[in-house]
Amino acid sequence: MSMMSRWRHSTSFTKVTLPGLALAAALALPMMSSPADAAGKTITAVMHSDLRVIDPIITTAYITRDHGYMVYDTLLGMNSKYEIKPQMADWKVSDDKLVYTFTLRDGLLWHDGKPVTAEDCVASLKRWGARDGMGQKLMDFTKSIEAPDAKTIVLTLKEPYGLVLESIGKPSSAVPFMMPKRLAETPTDKSIPEQIGSGPFKFVQAEFQPGVKVVYEKFKEYKPRSEPIDWQAGGKVVKVDRVEWITMPDAQTAVNALQSGDIDFMENGPFDLLPILSKDKDLQVEVLNTLGFQTLGRMNFLNPPFDNPKVRRAAFLALSQKPVLDALVGDPKYYTVCGAVFGCNTPNATDAGAETLIKGNGMEAAKKALAESGYDGTPVVIMAPTDVTTLKAQPIVAAQQLRDAGFKVEVQATDWQTVVTRRASQKPVKEGGWNMFFTNWVVADILNPIANVSTSGRGKSNGGWFGWTEDAKLEELRDKYARATSPDEQKKLAAEVQKEVYDKVIYIPLGEYKVPSVWRKSLTGVTSGAAIPMFWNIDKKD
Repeated sequence: MSMMSRWRHSTSFTKVTLPGLALAAALALPMMSSPADAAGKTITAVMHSDLRVIDPIITTAYITRDHGYMVYDTLLGMNSKYEIKPQMADWKVSDDKLVYTFTLRDGLLWHDGKPVTAEDCVASLKRWGARDGMGQKLMDFTKSIEAPDAKTIVLTLKEPYGLVLESIGKPSSAVPFMMPKRLAETPTDKSIPEQIGSGPFKFVQAEFQPGVKVVYEKFKEYKPRSEPIDWQAGGKVVKVDRVEWITMPDAQTAVNALQSGDIDFMENGPFDLLPILSKDKDLQVEVLNTLGFQTLGRMNFLNPPFDNPKVRRAAFLALSQKPVLDALVGDPKYYTVCGAVFGCNTPNATDAGAETLIKGNGMEAAKKALAESGYDGTPVVIMAPTDVTTLKAQPIVAAQQLRDAGFKVEVQATDWQTVVTRRASQKPVKEGGWNMFFTNWVVADILNPIANVSTSGRGKSNGGWFGWTEDAKLEELRDKYARATSPDEQKKLAAEVQKEVYDKVIYIPLGEYKVPSVWRKSLTGVTSGAAIPMFWNIDKKD
């Protein structure tokens, strides 16, 4: 039966609303496979977002990170014990801890058939290190990165630095993906011109339809490691011929397609439908990202009114976590009210400075602080994505909380990819800039002050994260953390960083949550991957 026929004859189709019906009909044609595709196994997935930005170094958007893992590979990988393991390369460290030598394993090829060289990897590390927060900090301590021969990468430090391997093996945004030198030499403010990696899948440019579909094909020349898969470590064994990511912004439509067999995998199951999906004998419902997410608000320090720290403080006092989490998740089983900047129940966890966020008792103080701040009624422009389930509620709830405190607020509804693009603008609001946006970090991205780029104080001229806060004290504390060797010292410094984050309102953690994925039981070998949806090692029954 054709894809179109299956849509028409789906027994669960009747549950779709009229708008969903129109959307399903519109989506049916792009989903149809061509005769050439029919010969192999294809996994069809609905991811958490549409993919538009496809350079995995210039954005921290998770859908772009997920795309990066499909196409590119990494020198190192983290396993489920948080250990750094070899992926593309093995390594050794000099006795004085100043020289790290990486040796590429045999058989690595780019998708265009050319061999992977150490020069490619050096250029890739430098491009990543100029953009990523953890990479920037590593480069601050780096004297040189060189390729003495085609298989050897030598990183020499100015002084011992405790997070070299953890930086290069970091599992999430922005990941130090390896790419050919000609692509890695692209300036970090421009997208790479083509998608050529050495990873387990090849990007099919001819079938890329932003807003509709992304297609990946098995890279037949890829040689996986021999070790068992364990998060981002081990062998990436591809067992299917194609993976297609289909855009379905309407959750009910995606659920119907999953139940009818028109798609195989849904990255984010809708919370309100989980009880129904859990009873479907053909579906598996499971949290793959056991670390969960931290959701947060980020202000723009360049534009009024949040260039004024007193106004930021008033906004901080107005916001609270539970209303956001109730709207976002609903079921307390899947969320945690928690003020820890570096993740709940982690070695660096503390609620210090987060009392009003946790208790929701700061509104009167917010009104008073705003009245005393000199706020002149400048509207707060909040970017609000409407197409991502886990990002729709935060702007709406926060906007109302800010209005209750006395702010004028303008919520501008767009899709998430527009937010991802627009948040890079440093222009005034009237020229396309912004005041506030909301996003989520996987907890793997925020475990310490170096990994958590939201705590950066580098500012707009030194590659700071969107919002561009400049804070010399933060950078001093982060450097001290990077040099710290004992867990007790690290915990103390992390607490000092958290105090500065809350005192200066660098960003606003709004709690943590977990989202189950849902897939048809015809898929086997689905595993967690430090919050990364992994399509290698998955097989599909006929």
